[in-house]
Amino acid sequence: MVRKKLYIRLLYIERNYLRTLFLGMSHFDKYLITAALPYANGPLHIGHLAGAYLSSDIFARFQRMFGKEVVFVCGSDEHGAAITMKALKEQTTPKEVVDKYHTLFKETFQRIGISFDIYHRTSDPLHHETSQDFFRTLYKKGIFQTKETSQYFDEEAGQFLADRYIQGTCPNCGYEEAYGDQCENCGSSLSPTELKSPKSTISGAKPVLKTTTHFYLPLDQDASWLKEWLESGKVDSVELHNPSDWKNHVLGQCKSWIDNGLLPRAMTRDLDWGVDVPQEINGSQGKKLYVWLDAPIGYISATKAWATENGKNWEEYWKSDDTALVHFIGKDNIVFHCIIFPSILKSHGGYNLPVNVPANQFMNLEGNKISTSKNWAVWVHEYLDEIPHREDELRYCMIKNMPELKDSEFTWKNYQDCTNNELVNNLGNFVNRVVVLINKYYESELPEYDVWAPIEGPGTQEELTSYEGEMLHLFDKLHALYEHIQQYNFRGALSVLMEISTTGNQILQNNAPWQLIKTDEEAVKTVMMLAVQYVAALRVAIRPFLPFTSDKLSRLLNMETIKEEGEWTQMMNALAEGDDIIHSGQKIGKPEHIFSRIEDEVIEQQMTKLQSSNSNPADNFTPQKDTIQFDDFMKMDLRTATILTAEKVEKTDKLLKLELDLGYEQRIVVSGIAKSYKPEDIIGKQVTLLANLAPRKIRGIESQGMILMADNGDDELCFINPDDSWTNGMTIS
Repeated sequence: MVRKKLYIRLLYIERNYLRTLFLGMSHFDKYLITAALPYANGPLHIGHLAGAYLSSDIFARFQRMFGKEVVFVCGSDEHGAAITMKALKEQTTPKEVVDKYHTLFKETFQRIGISFDIYHRTSDPLHHETSQDFFRTLYKKGIFQTKETSQYFDEEAGQFLADRYIQGTCPNCGYEEAYGDQCENCGSSLSPTELKSPKSTISGAKPVLKTTTHFYLPLDQDASWLKEWLESGKVDSVELHNPSDWKNHVLGQCKSWIDNGLLPRAMTRDLDWGVDVPQEINGSQGKKLYVWLDAPIGYISATKAWATENGKNWEEYWKSDDTALVHFIGKDNIVFHCIIFPSILKSHGGYNLPVNVPANQFMNLEGNKISTSKNWAVWVHEYLDEIPHREDELRYCMIKNMPELKDSEFTWKNYQDCTNNELVNNLGNFVNRVVVLINKYYESELPEYDVWAPIEGPGTQEELTSYEGEMLHLFDKLHALYEHIQQYNFRGALSVLMEISTTGNQILQNNAPWQLIKTDEEAVKTVMMLAVQYVAALRVAIRPFLPFTSDKLSRLLNMETIKEEGEWTQMMNALAEGDDIIHSGQKIGKPEHIFSRIEDEVIEQQMTKLQSSNSNPADNFTPQKDTIQFDDFMKMDLRTATILTAEKVEKTDKLLKLELDLGYEQRIVVSGIAKSYKPEDIIGKQVTLLANLAPRKIRGIESQGMILMADNGDDELCFINPDDSWTNGMTIS
């Protein structure tokens, strides 16, 4: 026994060293945490939660519990073409659109437990003033370049057209519904003048080019320091962050942009909705700030509003060396937060750059991309209405399947399995067994116990088979959870959390107190006190992930609700000192289930709703193109061909370079099919080729024709195959 006590004491010394080590791991006293501003043009769906809001909420809650000073800001993005397009579609005003969705956003975030310190909006006068001051400073410093350009103008609507107000044929892949800034088929970045057969999305008319003047941010001049900052974490030899902590896909996307050559980007638009360019500036008439200038400044104006409400100095959170700025976003916003906004901040001067931008990838739904236009989504506010009091069940499923490094998928069956098999059968069952047995054996009062009584632990070392040994095991698990969160690995942290619950269940199962009570009542006291320590630890550790469940555990244990004011550090200090988290003599509450099963009927109702929301067959297909004449069809020369070689086109995600055999000759064709087919899988494949299409240069490669493909509308393509018995070069009519 003396040897065991000495061994345990040495282990506590080790844990105290580890505690001291991790307390000093972050030199930041403050965290300014931002979550991407959602466009106020439609409700929130589960893809939004998985993209930015759950990860940011976990990180913010944990840093508060770790004793850091946290300001967690967000707000509605209420400017830009998406808002005015929504207003046109609904035959209302942009203000009515943003007011409607801002209110819905704010309520939905509160109901699902996102713990913003402030949820602001970019239509607020303070934001307009802050954005204009930023523009004014950059203008006075001579940062902007003024350029006269030709821009499309809709003569029927009487206005210049923003990029998203123009559609036409992509010059790279031939997709006929490309936007003026990007082709969503091949992923190419475009300018409106590159589109073939452009048309206005407002009136449908063919736009005309008209001269206009805009203010440009010279990103090309910032390429050198941006590259150094992203790759080494340094600016002007000062280390600002550790790039090894950043996600590979974030750095990879930024590197691709920089390597391809940054170009000056217009910071103004000819619009009638948005933040006005300051009137005293020459050329400001009719100009609004580009949404990706004003939107991220929304983080600053939100901080200002919060500081005013709380008697704080907002500059301490944006301009001090002891504050870490962390942006949580989806992968579609990486360039804006890692290149454009940092360029704006550094050009202005005096502002911190982000220490990390942990962007998530996308979440799909039941085998397809989430599509708001097709109503293929799980809307968060509807979930909360239709499946009430199950906020944490959705949070758990979202976090477990969070698309941290690659796209993931939500299915209603998986949601049911997560709830029933993990939350109910594991976590809920463990907590309920502990509370039931303590109420049964000790009338809800935690007993005095012998700390050195032998405990049958779940696979720990023989020397540690005791109460103290299992408490050290708990410390180690909690420390592992901490490390995962600090590395933005929230799925990993959640997995450790459930391992703690599993260990608690094993302690009960291995020691069987319901049987041991007949022969050794003292040993049962030790077992139950150990088990309730695990429940008390879960009450704290679960808070960032499932805050509503944490409140239930506080009520069950008759402990104060967690206020997120250093409770994590207090718990780890107690464990490192060999102290309990909850003590003998504490009266706990009566048993109640913290989770209940999701029945098949609930899942069936949601699946039926999802399918019926997209029940119009026409909604599942791309709209039919304009009618053509027979003579037009006869001009097409369709022929059979076989793929001889296939390879990816460098610096693209969707393009493959194919060498085709037409029997009478061989040709090179560039095709946007890389998302659907691997090069090595299609060699020898027979295809249908539009052989008399005029050649065009795509990424520097001359493409001599086009392969015919079927498209389901979600970038999933399949070949239109001729019969295998046909020889190459045969015509199809």
